[in-house]
Amino acid sequence: MIDRDSLLSRPFDVVEHAYTAKDCSLFALGVGLGGDPMATAELQAIFERADGFAPLPAMVNVLSYPGFWAMEPDTGLTWQKILHGEQSLTIHNPIPQEGVILGETKIVDIIDKGADKGALIYTDRKLTDKATGLPIATVSSTTFARADGGFGGPTGPVKPIHALPDRAPDTHHDFKTSPRSALIYRLSGDFNPLHADPAVAQAVGFERPILHGLCTMAVASWSLPMALRQGDFSALTHMQQRFSAPVYPGETIRTEIWEDGDTVSFRARVLERDTVVLNNGLAHLS
Repeated sequence: MIDRDSLLSRPFDVVEHAYTAKDCSLFALGVGLGGDPMATAELQAIFERADGFAPLPAMVNVLSYPGFWAMEPDTGLTWQKILHGEQSLTIHNPIPQEGVILGETKIVDIIDKGADKGALIYTDRKLTDKATGLPIATVSSTTFARADGGFGGPTGPVKPIHALPDRAPDTHHDFKTSPRSALIYRLSGDFNPLHADPAVAQAVGFERPILHGLCTMAVASWSLPMALRQGDFSALTHMQQRFSAPVYPGETIRTEIWEDGDTVSFRARVLERDTVVLNNGLAHLS
């Protein structure tokens, strides 16, 4: 059972993550960029000699990751029934092409939804450039611990859900994922066999390995500036969304977009199954 006070005070080691331009390119290839060798806009994230070469904003999701700490026995969590519910990123300064990032993770709140409804665990990870001391990004996650409610904790406040506009999307951007996307994306740090081993995927109810949820988020982070900023992905400074369904590698992700002044709302659906896979999305682009 969850001991709320113990989890809230749980110490996390500072994670020092060294990376190079090669790692930035590998991340972009894992997202699925590079399928068309003539798509020069994609070279900004893949080819280190391209004008404006820079890491994709969503790469902050895999930098200085503390690991799947929920598996540790002293957490009191039923890790086999944990889901990734929500994710957000906020970019404070440009992500270096290479360097060392320091990551500090903290559990900021735990909400008890009830014995039969699970618990919500909110975490923040602050990323800092070791060389300059500049803050690079804040990455926030909501973990849905389905089997761990009823521990006597507070029932709120729950993070508000961004409501999408009540009209048809203003525009959209389609992105065809690669059948190899999950196998490449995992090389950036998420080695869960669910994304590689058919037997593991089928054992938990999927017909084949699924794409990482954070890879689906990264696709949306590419599609938003492609649709709204002529491919200038450095314009993306914030995005948040809920994960609502998995994607199978090779499927087409359509990011549907509403633009209301400085507020950009979005969701993403898989065209082949007409299934919403990201929902209640909010983004800011400079």
